[in-house]
Amino acid sequence: MPDGSPPKVVISEFMDEAAIAAELQGFDTLYDPGLVDRPEALAAALNGADALIVRNRTQVRGALLAAAQDLKVVGRLGVGLDNIDVAACRERGIAVYPATGANDGAVAEYVIGTAMLLLRGAYGATAAVAAGTWPRNALMGREIAGKRLGLVGFGAIARETARRAAALGMTIAAHDPFVAADDPAWHPGYGAIGRSDLDALFAQSDVLSLHVPLTDETRGLVGAAAIARMPQGAVLINAARGGVVDEAAVAAALRSGHLGGAALDVFDREPLDAGAGAVFVDVPNLVLTPHIAGVTQESNVRVSAVTAQAVRRHLTEQ
Repeated sequence: MPDGSPPKVVISEFMDEAAIAAELQGFDTLYDPGLVDRPEALAAALNGADALIVRNRTQVRGALLAAAQDLKVVGRLGVGLDNIDVAACRERGIAVYPATGANDGAVAEYVIGTAMLLLRGAYGATAAVAAGTWPRNALMGREIAGKRLGLVGFGAIARETARRAAALGMTIAAHDPFVAADDPAWHPGYGAIGRSDLDALFAQSDVLSLHVPLTDETRGLVGAAAIARMPQGAVLINAARGGVVDEAAVAAALRSGHLGGAALDVFDREPLDAGAGAVFVDVPNLVLTPHIAGVTQESNVRVSAVTAQAVRRHLTEQ
């Protein structure tokens, strides 16, 4: 830095501490994963900070950016940028580095794992079996092989999901207007991916997985009307962004039996509080997880290292 002092880095959410020690050595680093829930303390900590590292909860916009007058770089421990005012950062010359690719496999495994769990439908039987009721006839579930997987969005995570699905014998189609028809992604080494319009994808998918950002165009994309077009017994998985799915419509479709299962890892309001979560009480065949699809022990190490390296590189090359 111009005055010879080390760059100041503030980390407001959880991160692999080994990556901090290895990649941010020699920096003035404040690691406090509780800062995200103490906005006044976070604003104070950003006084004189050169870098900020966040996950998805810290809102890097408005008052927070105003408090960080010396900020040069934001590292995002993940890939979505909807909690960061990227335009405002660009205007101020603040670089933003997402951890592109570092958690793709973790999300893909979540999608396939929850699809298998919801299709099979047998894994909640522990108490009944232990009690001696032996509910065998009631638990005749479905195999994933031969099922049709629909991917709304066909970026890196969706492609990793498709690769795993193909290995399990699924047929795969995707809708993504931003991937050109002649893009080689449609013809990977394990077989062709069907290009589909959105209506057909809803109507023909046994398992529908969402892989889109939250934008004006995607907000409410999967509402009551879209769900009604899905096949009876279909499974819906959203590990992309909350707000893309109408949560009340999903709950209603599960209660009615139209949907055979759903897994929601992201929500319109995060963290989900008891009031917003009331719509899901006693809903059958539902998996709710706290925005954890991309976070495993292994991916946390990768994401943390990639992000810390990007921040260090940016600060030392200035």
